[in-house]
Order: sequence, then C-alpha cells, then structure tokens
Amino acid sequence: MLKVTPFDKITRFDLARKLPIRWRYWTTAYLVDGMMVDSGCAHSAPELLTALADTPLNCIVNTHTHEDHIGANGDLQSQRPGLGIYAHPLALPILADPRGMQRQQLYRRIFWGWPKPSIGKPLSDGETVETAHHRFQVIYTPGHSPDHICLYEPEQGWLFTGDLFVGGKERALRAGYDIWGIIASLKRIAGLPATRLFPGSAQVRDNPKQELASKINHLEELGGRVLELHGKGWSDQAIVRAVCGGAMQIEWITLGHFTRKNLVLSYLGMNKDW
Repeated sequence: MLKVTPFDKITRFDLARKLPIRWRYWTTAYLVDGMMVDSGCAHSAPELLTALADTPLNCIVNTHTHEDHIGANGDLQSQRPGLGIYAHPLALPILADPRGMQRQQLYRRIFWGWPKPSIGKPLSDGETVETAHHRFQVIYTPGHSPDHICLYEPEQGWLFTGDLFVGGKERALRAGYDIWGIIASLKRIAGLPATRLFPGSAQVRDNPKQELASKINHLEELGGRVLELHGKGWSDQAIVRAVCGGAMQIEWITLGHFTRKNLVLSYLGMNKDW
C-alpha cells in the first residue's frame, strides 16, 4: 500500500503491506530535490519503484537500518546502477547483509519483510549532503538505534527525524532501545530552529520546538519516576504497573518484543535485545 502527499518541495510516501486485517504499521519515506530519505519496507518496494519510475533520483540517505526504512534500497540500486546510498558508518554492514546482521522477529517479517542487500557509503556526524538546491546537515542521534541520524536543512528549516521523534507519549519500548540515548538525541535536535519536522511515521509537524520540548519533559519525568521507585526497592513489574499503566495491544502483537517492561528496563540500563 502506498499513499503520496506533497509538502511544497517535498513528497511524502507512506508505505505499508496490505494484509487481511485492519491493523497495519505505516512507515514513511521522503523525496526532496532528487534525494530519498529512507525507502520504506521490502513488501512495499514494488509500489515505490513504480511511483518513482519517471523521477530522477540522485541518492538515498537512510536515517537508520531498521527494515522498514531500507526496504527498497536494493531494488532501487539494482534498477539504477551507481545510485549512492548513504548512512552512518555503523549502518554499512547491515545494509550489505540485512539477513545476516539484523535478526527479525516474526511480526517484523510479517509487516515489513527482509530488505535486499545494498552498497552503502559512510555519512558521519557533521557532514553535509548536497543536492542541486539544498544542503542537509547530518546529525548523529543514537538511541532508537546505534546508527541513527537526522537531516537538517537550515535555510528551509526542514528537519528529518527518522524514528527519533514520531510523536505521542511512550508507554512501551522495543527490546534493545536506549531511552537515555533517545532523550540526549532529542535534546540535540530540539535546539535547532526547525520550522517543519518530517518524521519516519506519523504526521508532519509545523514549528515543532514545543512538541520536542514536551516529549523530552515527558520522558525525563517518566525516567525520574522509574528511578525513584527502583530506589525504593519496587520490583520491575510493580514499576511497570505504576508508571506505564495497563497492558497494550502492541505487546501481544510483537510477542513481547515491544513492551512496557522494556521501557522500564531501558531506564534502568537493562534493556537488551533478543
């Protein structure tokens, strides 16, 4: 499934696998001045290739290597020999061998599928990606993943945040995420004078400064509460109930990979991937 939405000079692609159920998870890619920011999931790659068939494409920049952001890399690079794909240096081994380097739980295979390999080039913190009319600053923002970056175009005020900021107030977290790293990265981008924020899913935000500040405050307050109760000797499960509320649908959909307990454990420095 593919939905296309124009935002002035930017085209947004919302992508998801069509399933015989009402619940699905959308992921988002963007086209700006011949540059793709991410490429969706493998299941939606054919639709994206069709949508881009008559579009000049100079490069792809991946915000990170989760399978719902690199899914069409390999197909686009095969279709367009010499197409440059750029990502953080930590991302390059995963781009080259997604199956071997990145384990997928069942729900991830169902919703997003296995990306094909692609050849990436390193893009480090502080570097610039230049297109015909714009210059994008690369900002290293780990936490959601160790290889996560954001892109900022200062003249336009555009901020592409991948999955660092997607809105809402977290009550659960995926195994392996680093919540304190996420908070530190959010603080880094919150200081930018961005006028429009383009997330890796969820709605585009205009003048996002207040939303970023609110997100940081929420996560820090939540963390403070977790640490307070942990210091009083509360069990992990008791903290989960007190801080994160009741059970969530996503916990059983992901078979325990995305849970309230993982959020609590991440605040305590114990959220390991599996």
